[in-house]
Amino acid sequence: MRKKLVFKRHVINSILTFCKMHHPNEAILVLRGGNRKDTIVIDGLMIPPFAEGGPYYADFPSYMLPGDLSIMGTAHSHPSGSARPSLTDLHHFTGVVSIIVKYPYEDEDLFAYNSDGEKLEFSVED
Repeated sequence: MRKKLVFKRHVINSILTFCKMHHPNEAILVLRGGNRKDTIVIDGLMIPPFAEGGPYYADFPSYMLPGDLSIMGTAHSHPSGSARPSLTDLHHFTGVVSIIVKYPYEDEDLFAYNSDGEKLEFSVED
């Protein structure tokens, strides 16, 4: 059984704003939330420690993340306009979901993927 993926509206708005603020460089955030029965709910964000970003990369040392079960994955931008996960994106996968936001960073430019690079459906709620 595949779990449903739900994002809180304020999380989506914050991701999009963060990506716009860092353009033309890539930006990265950590997704926080929890499992609730058959649903993963993403309800918070964290700026990862020692995060770095440039025109073609965004990364952080994953060993610096706290031992926190609320960490569900990451969100990062692709200023190039492509929403497809790169091989590097897949190799640096953390958690259960990876969000890629392509330029120009609007609602329809946000995509979710699993660790195999398969697109995931998600919903947004207030």
